[in-house]
Amino acid sequence: MWTGFSRSCPAAHTQKQRKATYFGRTTLSDVKSILITGATGGLGHAVAARLARDYRCIALYRSESSWNELRKSVAIDGVANVEEINEPLYGLVLLAGAFAKGSAVDVFETMMEANLMSAVRAIEPLRARIEDGGRIVAISSAASKTHPRGLGAYVASKSALNAYIEALARDLEPRKITVNALLPTALDTPAMRDSMPSDRLVPLDRVSDAIASLLSDASASISGQMFVLSR
Repeated sequence: MWTGFSRSCPAAHTQKQRKATYFGRTTLSDVKSILITGATGGLGHAVAARLARDYRCIALYRSESSWNELRKSVAIDGVANVEEINEPLYGLVLLAGAFAKGSAVDVFETMMEANLMSAVRAIEPLRARIEDGGRIVAISSAASKTHPRGLGAYVASKSALNAYIEALARDLEPRKITVNALLPTALDTPAMRDSMPSDRLVPLDRVSDAIASLLSDASASISGQMFVLSR
């Protein structure tokens, strides 16, 4: 279970103030860059807002309108596909995913695509661009450990993501790139508030702080781990 390592990261304003042009706007060239998948979702808004305080954040988006909505509240750049990334990245934060009940073949295909392949398609083309000593943090699910009834496809897809993250941690160990996953129970989103009491939901700022901690220098020796986040 997540015990909350350091919740602080080096603040962007403490970096050198040399400026450069990046995706059409002026930014601090010495601030580390983070690519975030799923940044336009409910959790993504909270995570992007938290990480933008310390990093130059780039959203990998599918919907331009959703990205434009995110930009109204968060200072963030965006790309529609990973091929647009042409500079080193300090880290990847993988929030993209989906949920569905059942175990029909089409549900399996949808869940594997959303919860496993979305991560693979973000990470694999960018392996060489991740800086030595960088970070990868993925969002999985506590259901991958508890295996609830009726969620066969979802559980299988998140379990596959866990296995991929653990294997990737070993692959990237020589480069001192850490790879970890957070496994929250139900998140405090509008959809979940309609079906569960709020005191059973994990606050989004807790998830955001946990991600920030795993990105920090204090977590340089933590890799290949699955941290359960519960209320």
